Amino acid sequence: MVRTPLTPEEHRRGEQLGLLIREARGIRSMADVAAAAGISAETLRKIETGRAPTPAFFTVAALAGALGLSMDELIVRCALVPA
Repeated sequence: MVRTPLTPEEHRRGEQLGLLIREARGIRSMADVAAAAGISAETLRKIETGRAPTPAFFTVAALAGALGLSMDELIVRCALVPA
């Protein structure tokens, strides 16, 4: 299966999601947050750095729960905004 290339806006949204997750994590370690969300620390690292700009819904939901973020907040703060 060939994946359609992401648009620049989708890349920016992924970067915004990563920034939001990183800010919400604060001083907690990646390993602790990843374990609380049930994902690997490497997956969290990729999301935070924007190398995984389109993580699965359940991954985002698990991270939101582990970090005390609402899905509504994520939607508003990571909505596609044209450059």
